[in-house]
Amino acid sequence: MTPPTFASPLPVVIDELWERRAELSPADADARKLVVEAVDLLDAGTARVAFVEPDTGAVVVDERAKRAILLTFKLLEMTEATVGEFYQHDRMPLKKVFPGVRVVPGAIARWGSYFAPGVVLMPSFTNIGGFVDSGSMVDTWATVGSCAQIGKNVHLSGGVGVGGVLEPPNAVPVVVEDEAMIGSRSMIVEGARVGRGAMVGAGTILSATIPVIDVETGEEISRGHIPAWSVAVGGTRAKQFAGGAFGLPCVLVLKRLDEGRRHDKAQLNDILRDHGMSA
Repeated sequence: MTPPTFASPLPVVIDELWERRAELSPADADARKLVVEAVDLLDAGTARVAFVEPDTGAVVVDERAKRAILLTFKLLEMTEATVGEFYQHDRMPLKKVFPGVRVVPGAIARWGSYFAPGVVLMPSFTNIGGFVDSGSMVDTWATVGSCAQIGKNVHLSGGVGVGGVLEPPNAVPVVVEDEAMIGSRSMIVEGARVGRGAMVGAGTILSATIPVIDVETGEEISRGHIPAWSVAVGGTRAKQFAGGAFGLPCVLVLKRLDEGRRHDKAQLNDILRDHGMSA
């Protein structure tokens, strides 16, 4: 599928700086100013690293936004900061502006991440370029990796790890679409995608190369993409090797939900019990 044409809201000069990045250093004040201004647009939600194009369903990546983030590592100096007894020594400052967002003590977000009004951040970590849309919760000890895109009304349960995808600039980040629920301690990494309204059982591991299989048909639906409005859990598939048969990880789609059907934990438990499992 050919991605739709996209005009980045960031200035073209970021591409020019990227082409001569080997020459840049924190001493380049003019370049640093331009890059900081570009990342400020990500921090404010005016720009974002990636989004799902409504008409085609394709994930569109703003390579210029990724280049701006990568350039910060060339242009920003290591600095020290303290808040009470807390100490930081990093190139990247922490995010300072959270309008309309509930930030519980212990939540940490780096500059260049964005949270729409109505987001709840429990003690958690969000990296630069991360985007979390309205009504979503990043629960306790969950992580939103660099450039990960989280939709509206998503619940990232306790300990969920959403991986970061920063390099190369054209690489597709992890995308969790609107209304999805990711069960506790699940790992969604390497540019994997969770479709709208999907319910993902606790402890599920999904990467861009892990097969997603429909248990009713045995069909491999995709690699690394849980379909919209489905219930999925981690599983294994047998594969024969020279040394014997071993189980390799996969994701099993247990049930397809009616579009728009709101997810809840009780419903997920019922579906898992029907398949001899528990949440």
